[in-house]
Amino acid sequence: MQQPMKESFFQQPTLELAQSLLGMLLVNETESGPVSGWIVETEAYLGPNDRAAHSFNNRRTRRTEVMFGPAGRAYTHLIHTHCLINVVSGGIGEPQSVLIRALEPCAGIERMYKRRGSVKKEQELTNGPGKLTKALGIGMEFYGVSLFERPLFIAAGREVAAVAVGPRVGIDNTGEAKDYPYRFWHEGNPFVSKG
Repeated sequence: MQQPMKESFFQQPTLELAQSLLGMLLVNETESGPVSGWIVETEAYLGPNDRAAHSFNNRRTRRTEVMFGPAGRAYTHLIHTHCLINVVSGGIGEPQSVLIRALEPCAGIERMYKRRGSVKKEQELTNGPGKLTKALGIGMEFYGVSLFERPLFIAAGREVAAVAVGPRVGIDNTGEAKDYPYRFWHEGNPFVSKG
């Protein structure tokens, strides 16, 4: 049985955490059984000085409140109709996070297909931030939960041989922040998002 990472794992600088998360296993122990996937793509958001971050300029709202707390919590939020999941990083009062952008399915793949409906190819089950939350049954009810405790947690995974680095996706209206090399992915992995 997979064991959650210790809380201390999440207490590293955000850009380092974004890379350390690659290869780790995101697990949700649902009522219908566990579902999990290896993290193959992440994006770092560095808070107050990062125009692409929801907490830019220390913006503190009901939506961003969890980011002002301790690292290792889930920051779930809605974009259009999709729920996205971020890992809170930085220290208390340092509102930063890492978006989980894509997973390679590991366990509970049949359940993922059921949740994703008309998807035919396994590569398309979890190759985007809204797709992976739907496939794993992650919704807004997980806002603020600890990702080092069951049922939704991050566990040790596997080593990633080659990490690619580039600009983040879908943030064109954020000035110079759109060019920051804060996106990390498992190079050559077919489950990375299409960007």
